[in-house]
Amino acid sequence: METETRIALIGIIVENQEITDELNRILHEYGEYVVGRMGIPYKKQNVCIISVIVDAPNNVISSLSGKLGMLDGISVKTVYSKK
Repeated sequence: METETRIALIGIIVENQEITDELNRILHEYGEYVVGRMGIPYKKQNVCIISVIVDAPNNVISSLSGKLGMLDGISVKTVYSKK
């Protein structure tokens, strides 16, 4: 039986550039679920905005979001598909 998955968009704002290695390590750890990723540096505010699209079971999405949210200088919000 295949595990049911959902599509989610994880929005990340990076205010602490020194944490990017750890951020990338976590994203790589969940790489099998990542559908796409886009990062945009916003130099005027000295932040980076990253959008990550995942297709994964709810518990995996929650785990990924939680780990990212615990990083210092990172803000994370997750939006889930309805189905």
